Amino acid sequence: MNSREKGKRGELELAHKLAGYGYSCRRGQQYCGADGSADVIGLEGIHIECKRVEKLNLSATMEQSKRDARPQEIPTVFHRKNQEEWLVTLSLETWIQMYQAWTGKRHTNDT
Repeated sequence: MNSREKGKRGELELAHKLAGYGYSCRRGQQYCGADGSADVIGLEGIHIECKRVEKLNLSATMEQSKRDARPQEIPTVFHRKNQEEWLVTLSLETWIQMYQAWTGKRHTNDT
C-alpha cells in the first residue's frame, strides 16, 4: 500500500474511532480538496492533522497543523504506528489551558 492510501485509511480509521465516542467526524480532504483544511473534521474547535506512519516528523507536522488551523481552532496532531494506540499531540500552552479549565485551578509560572 502506498503512503497516500495509508494516509486515507488512517484518516478513515480515526474518523470511525472518534465516531465511536459519539462525534460525527469524517475525512476533510475528500470533501474540501487540498486547501489546508483538516484531515479529519467534526471536533468543534480542533484542527486535526492525522498521521498513520511508522516514522513521524512530529515537529514538522505540528507546524503544519499550526499553519493550517483557523484562528479559533486548536492545532493538534493525531497519530499512531502499527499495533499501537492513537496519540494526540498539542502544545504545552494549550494542554495547560485545558487542564486548568478541567480542574478549575489556575497557577502561574514565574520562570
